Amino acid sequence: MLRLLLAAVFALAAPLALAQQKGDPDAAHRNKIAMCVGCHGIPGYKTAFPAVYHVPKIAGQQPGYIVNALKAYRAGERSHPSMRGIAASLSDQDMADLAAYYGVPAK
Repeated sequence: MLRLLLAAVFALAAPLALAQQKGDPDAAHRNKIAMCVGCHGIPGYKTAFPAVYHVPKIAGQQPGYIVNALKAYRAGERSHPSMRGIAASLSDQDMADLAAYYGVPAK
């Protein structure tokens, strides 16, 4: 009985959790992309910190990938210091908004 009740609670709560994660690309464009565009918005950009490497393109990535990557940086599961600092400043809604903005095919 308890299992059935828990299953019903989770089934009813799942759409609410998904609705909270819906991103708003306009909100990202107005308020959130400034910290991204300086590196990810320059074609062929290479950074010198912490080592020289090509900065990956994020425009056109799958939104779920973007959110998962940002959450991994925030949790310390990915180790780039600049990205860890940026991700630590983002709420889950910020991440969803950025993913909705960048997670469309590049023009």
